[in-house]
Amino acid sequence: MKRCQRLGLVSLPSAYAGVRVTSVDWQRSRNGAAHHTQEYPCPELVVRRGQSFSLTLDLSGDLDSEETLIFTVETGPKASEALHTKAVFQTAELEVDDAWTAVKEAQTGNSMTISLASPPDAVIGRYLLSARASSRRKHSDRKLGEFVLLFNPWCPEDDVFLDSEEERQEYVLNDSGIIFRGVEKHIRAQGWNYGQFEEDILDICLSILDRSPSHQDDPATDVSHRHDPIYVTRIISAMVNSNNDRGVVQGQWQGKYGGGTSPLHWRGSVAILQKWFKGRYKPVKYGQCWVFAGVMCTVLRCLGIATRVVSNFNSAHDTDKNLSVDKYVDSFGRTLEDLTEDSMWNFHVWNESWFARQDLGPSYNGWQVLDATPQEESEGVFQCGPASVTAIREGDVHLAHDGPFVFAEVNADYITWLWNEDESRERVYSDTKKIGRCISTKAVGSDSRVDITGLYKYPEGSRKERQVYRKAVKKLFSVESWGRRTWIRRAGGRGLWRDDLLEPATKPSIAGKFKMLEPPVLGHDLQLALCLTNLTSRAQRVQVNLSGATILYTRRPVAEILHESHAVRLGPQEEKKIPIAISYSQYKEDLTEDKKILLAAMCLVSKGEKLLVEKDITLEDFITIKVLGPAVVGVAVAVEVMVVNPLLERVEDCVLMVEGSGLLQGQLSIDVPSLQPQEKALVQFNITPSKSGPRQLQVDLVSHHFPDIKGFVIVDVATAK
Repeated sequence: MKRCQRLGLVSLPSAYAGVRVTSVDWQRSRNGAAHHTQEYPCPELVVRRGQSFSLTLDLSGDLDSEETLIFTVETGPKASEALHTKAVFQTAELEVDDAWTAVKEAQTGNSMTISLASPPDAVIGRYLLSARASSRRKHSDRKLGEFVLLFNPWCPEDDVFLDSEEERQEYVLNDSGIIFRGVEKHIRAQGWNYGQFEEDILDICLSILDRSPSHQDDPATDVSHRHDPIYVTRIISAMVNSNNDRGVVQGQWQGKYGGGTSPLHWRGSVAILQKWFKGRYKPVKYGQCWVFAGVMCTVLRCLGIATRVVSNFNSAHDTDKNLSVDKYVDSFGRTLEDLTEDSMWNFHVWNESWFARQDLGPSYNGWQVLDATPQEESEGVFQCGPASVTAIREGDVHLAHDGPFVFAEVNADYITWLWNEDESRERVYSDTKKIGRCISTKAVGSDSRVDITGLYKYPEGSRKERQVYRKAVKKLFSVESWGRRTWIRRAGGRGLWRDDLLEPATKPSIAGKFKMLEPPVLGHDLQLALCLTNLTSRAQRVQVNLSGATILYTRRPVAEILHESHAVRLGPQEEKKIPIAISYSQYKEDLTEDKKILLAAMCLVSKGEKLLVEKDITLEDFITIKVLGPAVVGVAVAVEVMVVNPLLERVEDCVLMVEGSGLLQGQLSIDVPSLQPQEKALVQFNITPSKSGPRQLQVDLVSHHFPDIKGFVIVDVATAK
């Protein structure tokens, strides 16, 4: 209403017909190039906020010298100017930064080219555009059609502005990427097809916002908040999982995937999002952390927010919020599941998105942690973030949102307790600083791994790191000390004892570590040794209790595959190696798709000292992919894949599953001939690229005899001459 008064509109007699808009040219090619949106295949124009775009209107006649065109844009139900979901504005001489504007660029006869611009904090989403001549009735607007407005990382006034073209190309426009998995000592790259420019994906991403409980409860208010990346990303973090709503992906961490797809079988987000949409918003089974992160990256890049996938190795899940992962083990180092509520995952994957924190101040602008994996509730919903990475590094865990949980994921102390038969517990020496290692993401413009641990915390053990840790403890807890014990109380929560809150256990007089004697290869026997060293000048006796288990990547044991004891005498300063052999037959039946084994050695020294040595093993596999010739848009090119049967037995019914945005439509399935024990085979097939530039081709060898063997290659596709 205020806008109408400002324009000074005058009602005209109903008999006055006036000039009408008869047609519109949305100039998709010109606008798409200017707004970096030409890859979206949807029929509507897609543009970014805070930046002008052009339309050419055909009019039924000439406008009088004092006549203007009046435009209306509106989004969402019950659109209103009060909620900033509707704007009414007329052609003017100049653009205004904080309002919708229309400026006449040119006119030829009855054809007029208009430059429209939205404010840099406009609500994002699908808009209806209408227009009328100022001489026509107020309610005689001609509906010109719909367009989609996205966040704009190229606009300095937009909260999502990112001041690097290379990073914008990577974090907004790159439709494929790499997710790092494995274990700290053996990090492996997995390709992922984000596919944000694939058919229907933009519509699906907008519908995710519309399916949220916030929208269902109060649609008009929800839409009005969609100008704010803090609000939008938090909603998406809740909607990518299905725990509180009919979100996109249903999690499953039990190793049983009946009635759905194993998380490791997904090669990208497109099939998941399309299945959710076509299935009338029924959650897609199943996902784990990298699947949630891959899907969320697709959605946020699609909406225009620079986003990347981040992997944290040895990631803490601190359920009781005491900044400590307390693990209870028996005398063989086996985790006691019924006592251990906290956990340390081999790796955990989340997202970072880049935007300003208007709620916290400029010091906390930049990368923000978002996690769609449903681990703990936040404000009654399984959502996490945005949490400022800077706030995490500086220990400002009291700031919104979910700082304590993220801080613990990368900083919690890892405490091991031996649980005795009389239900007493004893502190066991182990590496307390193993949480939050090798925090990794894909490099800009290459497939390299970049270690970004320094963005999350100061060097482990440094004075600054300990200062930040103490700062976080003080912000989270009321701390009172009695001697070497500390009573900590979380605001509004129960109190608990935390022994030696900031001090490590006493170092024992022996040292130990596992050493692989041969690379651990899927289908082969494992050969390794436990190396024990006497750190004193006196002889010592050590009881070594060894255990081994196949595990999920969350380190949850599946089945025991090793259980043995050794009595060892160590002379002064002596080192001894205890050989360990685990045959393929021992782990074959119980190996999960994660291909992981956890070994533990509980070392009981003669003077009552206890040392726990652990090793996480990921079994290796092999696949190579070669593109046989130059790749050109519209021209078929051959691809050669070398596969290897990893087993010492003949296998049949193997299949190659192939996927790649811009390289082939959908997925390709290729039967592989039967393979003799450890046989290598070459498989060829053709692809016909449809888009130029670097494209990721994923090829997985799938068999019910062994876990999927995954590979990918980057194909540089040239434009046809």
